[in-house]
Amino acid sequence: MTASPRLSVLDLVPVRTGQTSTDAVAASVALARAADRLGYERYWFAEHHNMPAVASTTPPVLIAAIAAKTERIRVGSGGVMLPNHAPLVVAEQFAALEALAPGRIDLGIGRAPGSDPVISQLLRISGPTADVDRFPDHIADILSLLSPEGATLRLTSGREYPITATPAAAATPTVWLLGSSDYSAKLAAQLGLPYVFAYHFAGDGLERALELYRTEYQPSEAHPAPRTLLPVNASVAPTAEEASERALPQLRSMARLRTNRPMRALETIEESLAAPHDSTGEEVIAGMRRRWIIGDAPGAAAEIRRLAERAGVDEIMVVPIGGSYASEPADATPGRVQTLELLAAELG
Repeated sequence: MTASPRLSVLDLVPVRTGQTSTDAVAASVALARAADRLGYERYWFAEHHNMPAVASTTPPVLIAAIAAKTERIRVGSGGVMLPNHAPLVVAEQFAALEALAPGRIDLGIGRAPGSDPVISQLLRISGPTADVDRFPDHIADILSLLSPEGATLRLTSGREYPITATPAAAATPTVWLLGSSDYSAKLAAQLGLPYVFAYHFAGDGLERALELYRTEYQPSEAHPAPRTLLPVNASVAPTAEEASERALPQLRSMARLRTNRPMRALETIEESLAAPHDSTGEEVIAGMRRRWIIGDAPGAAAEIRRLAERAGVDEIMVVPIGGSYASEPADATPGRVQTLELLAAELG
């Protein structure tokens, strides 16, 4: 039998019909505590803005909250969208998180905006940090600022000005580079950083990106060998029928996003099942289902093993997308917890 990969979690803090942001965050806290108890490796938050179905707008805030409520699991961002933030601010935030939870913090960094052009402009209104062409420089700046030695800025007067993200760092977060293109794979290889291909929303190009990353990898002091993991959407239940029903709200939401339709809070399972036939949306959903893990525990575990073997990774990051029935509590997501529990039992 193929060896089981280690398991981690990526959370977008989904918001469904009848939920408040408070409910959604409470549900994610419970989910993170379950992941900690079940032995998952790490728990990351994505960064998205102005989306009715997503409450993960500020990963550093959520990371601090979850680090305080868990014991051993690594906590991080998947990822901070760097064009939205000044490198010094990111470095200071994650240096502070590392001080709060030493040895448990991951800083995953992405190049995408995580929102629409209007929100991107509002996020970037205070300065020119959104220059995507300078993304490699900004990554290098963050790595220097996070190091105990810090960075040195040469002023126009010629004087050198030392800068550190925190006065006396005992350790630094692990920096990961996220992406879905050859560009991100090549940059991660060039900088000697761990790399995550965003398989949960961009399945095409997986093999090429990982091959480029591994063949062009330049060893760094912190990471002498290439290192990667793979995120995948998953809905797992005692029966394949229940898993399929619980996956439907997220599938329909993603279909609306990909067909440029207005976004709204995630539907309940009953709302999704009662929705009228939509041939365009169903075609998009059919394409997504081929890459998502949807099924009972033995079948889902077998699919995850095959995916890990195909990609040559020893860690899979589960995006638990199980939706909720209308009768289930607003401040909990039993379908997502169930996914983590069943996979841990099969692959642990």
